[in-house]
Amino acid sequence: MTKPLPIAIGHSACPHDCPSTCALDVELLDGGRVGRLRGAAGNDYTAGVICAKVARYAERIHHANRLLKPLQRVGEKGAGEWREIGWDDALDLIAEAFVTAESRHGSEAVWPYNYAGTMGLVQRDGIHRLRHAKRYSNQFDSICTNMAWGGWFAGAGAMRGADPREIQKSDCVVIWGTNAVATQVNVMTHAAKARKERGATIVAIDIYDNATMKQADLALKLRPGTDAALACALMHIAFRDNTADRDYLARYTDDPAGLEAHLTARSPDWAAAITGLTAESIEAFAALIGQTPRSFFRLGYGFTRQRNGALAMHAALSVPAVYGHWRYEGGGAFHSNSDIFGLNRAKIMGTADRDPAIRHLDQSRIGAVLTGDRGALSNGPPVAAMLIQNTNPVNVCPEQRLVRQGFARTDLFVAVHEQFMTDTAKLADLVIPATMFLEHDDIYRGGGQNHIVLGPKLVDPPATVRTNHFVVEELAKRLGVADRPGFGLTARQLIDDLLKASGAPGGYDALKTGRWIDKQPDFETAHFLTGFGWPDGKFRFKPDWRGAMAPNRPPQSLGLQGPVDALPVFPDHVALIEEADAAHPYRLATSPARQFLNSTFAETEGSRQREGGPELLIHPDDAGREDLADGVLVAIGNQRGSVRLTLKVSDAVKPGVLVHEGLWANSDFVDGEGINTLTGADPVVPFGGAAFHDNRVWLRG
Repeated sequence: MTKPLPIAIGHSACPHDCPSTCALDVELLDGGRVGRLRGAAGNDYTAGVICAKVARYAERIHHANRLLKPLQRVGEKGAGEWREIGWDDALDLIAEAFVTAESRHGSEAVWPYNYAGTMGLVQRDGIHRLRHAKRYSNQFDSICTNMAWGGWFAGAGAMRGADPREIQKSDCVVIWGTNAVATQVNVMTHAAKARKERGATIVAIDIYDNATMKQADLALKLRPGTDAALACALMHIAFRDNTADRDYLARYTDDPAGLEAHLTARSPDWAAAITGLTAESIEAFAALIGQTPRSFFRLGYGFTRQRNGALAMHAALSVPAVYGHWRYEGGGAFHSNSDIFGLNRAKIMGTADRDPAIRHLDQSRIGAVLTGDRGALSNGPPVAAMLIQNTNPVNVCPEQRLVRQGFARTDLFVAVHEQFMTDTAKLADLVIPATMFLEHDDIYRGGGQNHIVLGPKLVDPPATVRTNHFVVEELAKRLGVADRPGFGLTARQLIDDLLKASGAPGGYDALKTGRWIDKQPDFETAHFLTGFGWPDGKFRFKPDWRGAMAPNRPPQSLGLQGPVDALPVFPDHVALIEEADAAHPYRLATSPARQFLNSTFAETEGSRQREGGPELLIHPDDAGREDLADGVLVAIGNQRGSVRLTLKVSDAVKPGVLVHEGLWANSDFVDGEGINTLTGADPVVPFGGAAFHDNRVWLRG
């Protein structure tokens, strides 16, 4: 069969929950179909490279199982019995359910629940406009960034860092706690260029031999939750061997003398006993970065998804400050550029109507919220009605048995606006079909890079599918708030207003012509050579954890999270993690899969074939001790529940560590319960979040 030739090339941005936010070139075919997607070569961060799953996006947008019509439940919840209804009837049902919930319990009984299935600022954030106008419950977005951002901000005082494109100018690229090959391919693009053109050394630090570790020149495989111990030993060696940049420390940091004294006992032998690394490998890594001024630390999210994750990020970020790597182009550190964009989303989000007295509900604790936990409800009314956009909580949230129990309530109305019949949609009362990113207008900013990128509508959606923006606007009309600020505008008008309110000359039309705007600060600002983000301009080795204004600090009603008395004065390893014990001898991490993005792409055949199925990686020594062979079905569990899946014996993991890759649909598991049955929703110290990679479990054949 001859492959159809594109009739045009459209330009867009990847909308998915990934720091790269790649600029895209899209093949547009006859009949409103799309072909191959490619990275935009003219964007110097994307640099012509995107991940394979997004390149195959035609599989997803033209999928035979895509939702195309509104469906109303007619049988028991979860039974899979539906009837087709029209859009007007569907929207009327949502509005009626919201009005009923409010009349019985007050406006906070309605909880619009959303997250990052799209990162587009219009289609993702418009739901807040309805939330604020109607005084519905707020949402504390804790599930993803809190530990990483809190730890970074505690030291740097701002969410920005060295230009991520500087990786290609580095002589040593340290990829810490992120499987960049699978989750941020552009990081590897620039690292590989540095290795090819400069002879740079690529160092990867992680808990198992994933694809990034296999491509590294030096791979440090440590025990989960012990990253801070490694960081402390690296700094100990810097002071011991006089490779610390004492002039930099005196000028740019708060208490280097106190840090040095604190680290006296944090030797390589001490760290080796905690991390499972050898003292020799720690010494070798310290020697490398001590002799390489242009060492670039690319700090990821994965290693922070532990109960000591914020402390681990702060400790890792302290390393380039001790060595003075920030002085040099191609040196320093980067995690997120979320502070640099300066986008005014007030009209999109309806912030003029925001009332600080309205409660916040923790998205990570949705199970506790929906099952009536008084603390999780902030002692307020029960949640009686929900509209869910851009997320799949019945698959992705922790403590899945509680989550499913909550969604099974007969007195809870749930409308899900979705592209596929997800685990969450299956438990809804009403499912309405959503557009995909090539079918609507939106605008994006790349937290892992430096560009604002336009994503204009390139193809028409199916006639029976509607945008998030449409749903929010139509509900506003039915609920009597369509006259509030931000309503009554098209998506394109909201983008134009956003750009002009943010000082971008020319608005929408100029961005469409230019495709993206580079917002990267100058070298001295990016490297904090004009001062870190705190009032005194100093990097904080001694963070004020209790008083720090973190980027996503819990609202006052929720307060600081977790065991705050365990917070250390200086960077340190604090054993807040779920350590293995006699009843739970293994540590489980739920790591990303290369072909999935959270639960997205788990429905496309190309991704499913390449991933194979739910598997559990186990070290050969552990398999031998348990008398278990490759390919057998095993059960793993803890106090939260249990799941069954296939065993894969591999020395990619350390003894005592189990790894499951990917967020497979619950139905892909033998008993219909997914991996997040085992993960905890207890808030991580000090700013909350879910410790997805920090679980102790038992194993049975």
